[in-house]
Amino acid sequence: MCGYGTAACLIYAAKEFGAVKTELVKYQTSGDVTHDYEAVVGYAGIIFKGMKESPPVRLARETVESFIARGEIPHLKNISTEMKGKAGVFVSLHKNDELRGCIGTIEPTEANIAQEIIRNAISAATGDPRFNQVTADELPELQYSVDILTEPEPVTSEKDLDPKKYGAIVETGWRRGLLLPDLEGVDRLKDSLKSVG
Repeated sequence: MCGYGTAACLIYAAKEFGAVKTELVKYQTSGDVTHDYEAVVGYAGIIFKGMKESPPVRLARETVESFIARGEIPHLKNISTEMKGKAGVFVSLHKNDELRGCIGTIEPTEANIAQEIIRNAISAATGDPRFNQVTADELPELQYSVDILTEPEPVTSEKDLDPKKYGAIVETGWRRGLLLPDLEGVDRLKDSLKSVG
């Protein structure tokens, strides 16, 4: 097996995150294209299910549920190491695979990442001008994602921008926009710039 180290790491990580079952999406080999099955390379698409939420995602979910259901903001007791620093954060809510709210900060505005997540999770649920406020009935149907931004770096060429790997901040005059990385339907730089501006 080529790439056995990568596969072993993936299996280990899936166990650590609590995966309880898998679903084989598709399995094919290069022989399916070349019709030469003497020496083939196999490819499998697998979904791991039952994964635990990461601490940032869990905090975003608990914040929205607490705020929408009871009007309460969670009190932080133990902050995981990954949320002790300062960074810009985007919190996105989805319902039935459709965007339901997304609010974020390009640069940190709070004392730590945990507070940044709490602030932006509430804003994504109640203050995204594209959507009505999330209701209590919707809470079981929501999916959450949290993007913790790294320090922005200037780029001098289009070849430095890969929208699958990096986000992009675009400024013109007083306007400023951010495109998160690896968004569905955004595969090229031109797509990125259209999405932002």
